[in-house]
Amino acid sequence: MMYYIIVNPASKSGRGAKIWSMLMPVLEQRDIEYKVFFSAKIGHVTKLVRDLSDSVLLRNPESALKLIVLGGDGTLNEAIQGISDFGRVQLGYIPTGSSNDMARDLKLPASPLEILDNILRCEKPLLLDIGCLVYEKASQQLSRQHDSEVSLKRYFAVSSGIGFDAAVCEEALASKFKNILNKIGLGKLTYLSIALKQLIMARKITCTITLDGKEPVSIPKFLFVAGMIHQYEGGGFKFCPDADPRDGIIDICAVGNIPKWLILLALPTAFKGNHYRFDGIDRYYASRVHIETSAPLWVHTDGEVTMKSSSITLTCEREKLQLLL
Repeated sequence: MMYYIIVNPASKSGRGAKIWSMLMPVLEQRDIEYKVFFSAKIGHVTKLVRDLSDSVLLRNPESALKLIVLGGDGTLNEAIQGISDFGRVQLGYIPTGSSNDMARDLKLPASPLEILDNILRCEKPLLLDIGCLVYEKASQQLSRQHDSEVSLKRYFAVSSGIGFDAAVCEEALASKFKNILNKIGLGKLTYLSIALKQLIMARKITCTITLDGKEPVSIPKFLFVAGMIHQYEGGGFKFCPDADPRDGIIDICAVGNIPKWLILLALPTAFKGNHYRFDGIDRYYASRVHIETSAPLWVHTDGEVTMKSSSITLTCEREKLQLLL
């Protein structure tokens, strides 16, 4: 049985490469057949997975592609963009990033060696929901990480959001200090400092949310909306404590109509999922969510930011991802 392994060596300032150097001897000792590929830049993982999906599945029409990804949530996000047939791709995930919110929610072991062992032993993949984002209106303003045209449809494994949380991600991805802080174990300070800056600079934007085609919900002073498959995003913020990755539902955390100073008090409580005690922070549930804002704002999928938009639709595709656990 052949495993195809994609490593993001740069994840968490080189941690991906170090973890791969731990895992490779285990595969050799156990005579596991594998081919390894290393990502070189943004978008490379998607191309690698797309090429593997096309070539391996065409060459072996009766078999599944067993794929193992070493990287952060963003690397996993790139990987699922490249899957051409979710019914024939079984995915193993070994987290090596800064946030690792997917791993946190699934309660994966802390040891990469133990995770690898579980992947190799897994006979029946766990079926998980994934979300799908469609840009109904695409802004010409692309993220600093993207200098060419990007797809108007993107999948997400963990969460998607528009507004404040996406703006923090966009600036953090371009930050020169993130790698330095990651190396000394203080990477989250990058997000904290950027979050404070973005909060101060946030303009007054209005927003409407339409849930499963029902009467729109209006937010006259909007900060962000996060649509989530899993409970956590942003490195441990439990924005949607009721999220279940197998129920076919997107859980929504909507923040607006709340003073900026109160946001500073509310955000720390989100690590425990206690933020809904504050007026202006609301939860919703739907399988299809349409969001309209009065101005284009940054949008993210699993922390990856491609462009701004003022109109997006999120849908949940139930039990589409086959995860080797």
